[in-house]
Amino acid sequence: MADSKREIERKYEATGTTRLPDLGRVAGVAAVEHRGVMELDAVYYDTEDFRLAAGSLTLRRRTGGDDAGWHLKLPVASGIRDEIGAPLSDTLPPALAALIRSRVRDAAVVPVVRLRSARDVHLLSGADGVPLAELSVDEVRAERLHGGRRSTAWTEIEVELADDGDPAFLDAVEKRLRKGGIRPSASPSKLSRALAETAPKRERRREPVAPPGTAGDHVLAYVRRQVTAIVALDPAVRRGLPDSVHRMRVATRRLRSALRTYRKVLDRSVTGPVGDELKWLAGELGVDRDQEVLDARLLARLDALPRTLVLGPVRARLKVWSVARRSGSRRRTVAVLDGARYLALLHALDTLLADPPLLPAAAAPPGKVLARAVHKDHRRLAARIGRAAALPPGPDRDLALHDARKAAKRARYAAEAARPALGKPARKSAKRLKAVQSVLGDHQDSVVARDALRVLAVQAHAAGEASFTWGLLYGREEATARARERELPGVWAKASRAEIRP
Repeated sequence: MADSKREIERKYEATGTTRLPDLGRVAGVAAVEHRGVMELDAVYYDTEDFRLAAGSLTLRRRTGGDDAGWHLKLPVASGIRDEIGAPLSDTLPPALAALIRSRVRDAAVVPVVRLRSARDVHLLSGADGVPLAELSVDEVRAERLHGGRRSTAWTEIEVELADDGDPAFLDAVEKRLRKGGIRPSASPSKLSRALAETAPKRERRREPVAPPGTAGDHVLAYVRRQVTAIVALDPAVRRGLPDSVHRMRVATRRLRSALRTYRKVLDRSVTGPVGDELKWLAGELGVDRDQEVLDARLLARLDALPRTLVLGPVRARLKVWSVARRSGSRRRTVAVLDGARYLALLHALDTLLADPPLLPAAAAPPGKVLARAVHKDHRRLAARIGRAAALPPGPDRDLALHDARKAAKRARYAAEAARPALGKPARKSAKRLKAVQSVLGDHQDSVVARDALRVLAVQAHAAGEASFTWGLLYGREEATARARERELPGVWAKASRAEIRP
């Protein structure tokens, strides 16, 4: 069974003659305990083309020390990683294999580097005896196991914050180390340093990446960012981390929107099937997310009511209804990520980036090509808002406003994608369109909430419970929808003034 912890650490350069300063003089440190030297032996795994390393992930099997086993480290921010551990075994544990699937796909993971370290450990504690951090001096010997057999060695200092520690404490330690002439390491991890120092000369020479120049360059750069986000968020979705499903769904929608908007740059006969699969994935991811948003909205509305207006077991019924609708949704999401259809989509995205179906317009300067595409999406939104405004209040207008919301989202994404090329006008347009999307989104959420409240009222009535509160909440949602409709013309007028014209 895999377990997880947040690892916050910093690394520093050292040599065999480096002397540690007096760590007892670090602010907040009351005691420094020398824990002795431990021998660690770790084999790091990756695909033959180093896909994990390219994403700053590390996968190892380590013996020695007090945490022998398999460890997968996922980047969170600079100096911060989530470490997922599993018991020592001869083969890669399935739980860890699932977390790297979006990157390795169907490729095998093989041993790439072996690191043997002599770790001299010092525990820094506060006045209350609570551990603050662990500082170790590591004598590292690295051996390349894939792509030749070369070796290297170095000494480094590693400072890892204790569980639930204050990250500011690492600043105090660093200040003391710098006074002793010790500087931060240029490598973010032992593995990255080992790979860099044992790489063949041909691998060390990297061609500089040219900035986007053509319309095709800009569109592909945006597409690549969304694909990278989908792949990177896969482990977080599997782990059930907060907001991960939403962020992955947004990346999926942004990507699909770009493929549709920039059809003059990328051939739709090729990208169309990919867009259909992205729509499928967004729909699957939305099952749990939509219910989560609806639950939060109904609870907020209920919390805002005076107690005297909450009649009957309203909260209990809402909880039972929500649990019934969400039952198994996370298992279903993980099953989708484990499925062949999702894996095929990832392969299709790889192919799209490796051999993009560029049209003649892709070779043109980005200004006019991207501006025309953004303008076209803006005009589509204008038509849908006009169509909705011409309808009387009711279900038909609600549906038309929902269509307008989807058009607003697409127009906003188009402007965001064009921002590196078009600059401030695209940024301003995207910001104004986001406001339109927000108003239309709140309106649509009220429509969905009213449907749910009607179902809940019927269920309460059938059970002999008072349905007054459900009706009251329904009325408030109806008033919210009308307020958003009144707000829309003003917000849309501002967005229209920021329209990008080719």
